[in-house]
Amino acid sequence: MKQKKITIGIIQENPVVGDIDGNLRLAIESIEALHSQNGFHDIYLFTEMFITGYPPEDLILRDDLLNSAYAAIKELGRLKPESYIVVGYPKKEGDAIYNCAGVLHNNSIILEYKKQELPNYEVFDEKRYFKAGDGVGIFEVNNMKVALTVCEDIWHNHAIEQANKNGADLILNINASPFHLQKISERKDLISKHASNYSLPIVYANQVGGQDELVFDGTSMVMDSKGEQVLQLEKFREDRRTVEFISENDSPLFIANHESIPAEDEIADVYHALVLGAKDYILKNKFPGVLIGSSGGIDSALTAAIAADALGSERVRTFMMPFKFTSDMSVEDAHKLATNLGIKHSVIPIGDIYKSFYTSLEEDFKGQDPDITEENLQSRCRGVLLMALSNKSGELVLTTGNKSETAVGYSTLYGDTAGGFGVLKDVPKTLVYQLSRYRNTVSQVIPERIIDRPPSAELAPDQQDSDSLPDYSVLDKIIELYVEQDKSSTEIADLGFDEITVKRVIRLIDISEYKRRQAPLGVKITSRGFGKDRRYPITNRYSQ
Repeated sequence: MKQKKITIGIIQENPVVGDIDGNLRLAIESIEALHSQNGFHDIYLFTEMFITGYPPEDLILRDDLLNSAYAAIKELGRLKPESYIVVGYPKKEGDAIYNCAGVLHNNSIILEYKKQELPNYEVFDEKRYFKAGDGVGIFEVNNMKVALTVCEDIWHNHAIEQANKNGADLILNINASPFHLQKISERKDLISKHASNYSLPIVYANQVGGQDELVFDGTSMVMDSKGEQVLQLEKFREDRRTVEFISENDSPLFIANHESIPAEDEIADVYHALVLGAKDYILKNKFPGVLIGSSGGIDSALTAAIAADALGSERVRTFMMPFKFTSDMSVEDAHKLATNLGIKHSVIPIGDIYKSFYTSLEEDFKGQDPDITEENLQSRCRGVLLMALSNKSGELVLTTGNKSETAVGYSTLYGDTAGGFGVLKDVPKTLVYQLSRYRNTVSQVIPERIIDRPPSAELAPDQQDSDSLPDYSVLDKIIELYVEQDKSSTEIADLGFDEITVKRVIRLIDISEYKRRQAPLGVKITSRGFGKDRRYPITNRYSQ
């Protein structure tokens, strides 16, 4: 029996954007670890733009970065000359820059495949930086043809068809594909369809880690030639895995080491995305810890739980800043939450601070009835305190606003928007409740009373969010339809929503853009978040 075999080491790691020396060390360590664990590998497979991290944005326009990246690639190629190392990096040729997948073998670069499909939608703007390639990328290993593709190539047919027409036995797809709701299942369906349509196994290697507002989930996978998933790497964690492909008597490749694939749990995935996104933003930017204004409500409670899971309880501090409208229940629940999480908790009353501010403004406020100004002043007192604590300690303030509030401007500039990172910025309020309940299934840390009671900003007597906003189940659906699906007010109303409510919500979304531009970035988890994903002009006169 004639048998051919290819052994591939899939390397799913967390590179840091711009840290070329560090990413090179990480690559070397990963190869050595796989070799030590499982012996010789024909191919070591890294992810897209691994050597620079992804996305490098305008760093890619620096010749010094490009030169350093290419030098690092050549150094990596000397590590295992008998193996084939597939790794992503940028390369400049003349005035053009390409997103490359290179094959390193025998101390040289034997192939450079240039990404053909350049995404230019949602958070991606690769056409700003790269020129598209047009050639097929195939190399031979053990008398079998291995085809290269890069990320977006797999979302189209052209590069796959090229590989198939040129006799590929196997497709490798290297990625930096960020997470959002339903993205993992979308990828699996797509790759399965390609594999079965072309009768070609596909190895999909994806980056893991947080980069500013993006989170890369990993979830690298292998599909066999029938479109069946036979291997999956960890979600939201670094992982390395060896896969063996075997061909007998020139039959199609089959995978020797099938593994069971865990069931999908989207709420758990979102929670882990938020933890990883917060962790990497804080640690990669070298903040010593975080500060959170704890109101006794569900948003600050979930933020604190995520922060503690991301950093450890010793690097998280919460502050309750009560005023005369703050209920005893909120004070008690904020303290209980901190106790459950094992984090340091302090109480700083703002009554005297508020009085001092108001006294200074009293002359200018004379003759005008109290309104939302006085409510916002409470929030700004709290923002001033948190930012002062941040200045003194170097710790980062985490804001606690969710997507529902951010969308309609239910927030106070320089108050509850004051901070450096919004963990829940892209999390609708209804999902906040789901995530809180999920976290409590791991261990009971969020007091049930926080989850069960009606939400309130507690800036006025007996205040509830429902006084100002539609029910969150309605609000969140309208936001999804308008922001994420670009539906008009008429189209949304035709789906059964009250027309007056729809138009009011849309107006609030539109006029709040100036607020969102001044708010901190946060983890993206929906198909379209506020940030790089949605770029609306503040000054415009379009109306529905």
